[in-house]
Amino acid sequence: MTSSKVALVTGANQGIGYALVEELARRWREEDVVLLTGRDPSRVREAAARVGGRARVEGRRLDVTDAGAIAKLADELGERHGGVDVVISNAGARITPDRPQEEQIDEFVAVANGGAHAMLRSFGPVLRAGGRLIVVASSLGTLGHLDERVHPLFDDLSLEGVEALTESWRTAVHQGTAQQRGWPQWINIPSKVLQVAAVRAVARERRDADLRDGTLVAAVCPGLVDTEASRPWFSDFSRAWTPAQAAERLLDFVLAEPVDPAMYGELVRTGTVLPWRGRPYVPAHRGNGSEDRLGE
Repeated sequence: MTSSKVALVTGANQGIGYALVEELARRWREEDVVLLTGRDPSRVREAAARVGGRARVEGRRLDVTDAGAIAKLADELGERHGGVDVVISNAGARITPDRPQEEQIDEFVAVANGGAHAMLRSFGPVLRAGGRLIVVASSLGTLGHLDERVHPLFDDLSLEGVEALTESWRTAVHQGTAQQRGWPQWINIPSKVLQVAAVRAVARERRDADLRDGTLVAAVCPGLVDTEASRPWFSDFSRAWTPAQAAERLLDFVLAEPVDPAMYGELVRTGTVLPWRGRPYVPAHRGNGSEDRLGE
């Protein structure tokens, strides 16, 4: 057991993930540890070596599509440190507008959704009291962005139920029946809604104990961020955040004390809860949904 703080960020080789590691290392103490993870060992080593700040940064290979590897790492950190203080599930696979959606959905869902599910399942039990369990999602992750025909499918889901619904939707995309069932063509939208549904499912079971301990489980939207993943989709980045700016804003919320019960288990953007069953969020300066995070 140790009094030092421990954080882990997935998808941290570049973009928002890397910026989150760098910002945590800057804010924390020398005795604290931040794990920078990704699935390419050489890129993980190079990225970890570049991070400045006071806290110790450790590069660790982690493929978030491997639930067994995630469970093993969670157990290791639980034994080595007595738990983890901050877990940020940030990993995402890129999608591009030049390829059919059905050709991209398997990897996209395996990383963005399967990875988030595995992180929530394995790191929830080793999260220390007062810790933070966060999924980086999108303002598109509310039911208002989906056809009302599919809304009942999300009622009172467990994490296992979210996983089953994710697989049902993925299968429908491959079968060419997704749109007639009410799912939108762009796979990014259902993926993000299902991410937030997973957070809500886990938070529902933990809420009372977590709020007593000052622990936060939530989904966060960083807004439009200028990254390689976003570039193929949007042409105007004049109002976009840099990864460093986005990370600073996210951590201001994630690390804030005390935890606001109104934000527990919710999707939060710039300190504001985006209602799960409310109207779709529309950015005031764009009006076309471009505040979405496509994945870093």
